[in-house]
Amino acid sequence: MNDTAALDWAEQALGRRFKTPALLEEALTHTSLPGPSYQRLEFLGDRVLGLIIADWLFERFPRESEGRLNRRFVELVRGETCASVARAIGASAHVRLERTAREQRVHETLNVLGDVCEALIGALYLDGGMTAARKFVHAAWTPLLEGAHTVSKDPKSALQEWAQGRGLPIPTYQIISRYGPHHAPEFTIEVNVRGQAPVQATGASKQEAEKRAATALLETLKGQS
Repeated sequence: MNDTAALDWAEQALGRRFKTPALLEEALTHTSLPGPSYQRLEFLGDRVLGLIIADWLFERFPRESEGRLNRRFVELVRGETCASVARAIGASAHVRLERTAREQRVHETLNVLGDVCEALIGALYLDGGMTAARKFVHAAWTPLLEGAHTVSKDPKSALQEWAQGRGLPIPTYQIISRYGPHHAPEFTIEVNVRGQAPVQATGASKQEAEKRAATALLETLKGQS
């Protein structure tokens, strides 16, 4: 990578001057461009992030149960959280992607920002080991960890607990439609719970659409109570 601006940004935002600039370039390359993209680094970064957060929570909250630790973990590693971190460090300005995709502002979507954040963690791990990855994660996630006075519950988990608490089968999710190009898909998902009207929601990924559908159904259930 000859993009000095991206290397300078990474040094400031990620806390590391990359010894192997190609890793940074790959982590910032969208699938709309030919050649290697961030996908493989995203796979690695997701696992590295999970280990760092799990270890951190285990040490930070020594008296908490496994269930409560898991709820904190899910909240901190979910795509929305990773996307918020990517926004905070200004990652979207450095994402490399095809012109049409940029015009559609694909690099600013929750799905892509979350993936890029994980890819950057993977790149940090390969370039500087666990020390470099942990340094960035601790710096970026500390406000999220320390600022959470309550542990919010993933909407899909909350909906499943609601159903099971009433002796109902677990909720089911079905893809209703998928629109858009490969680099900017849009999914519509329908969630069904026995005895309730189905609810649909749309998102940039199946996971995002499922969470939105679960959230919408939970809001409906609150209105019934």
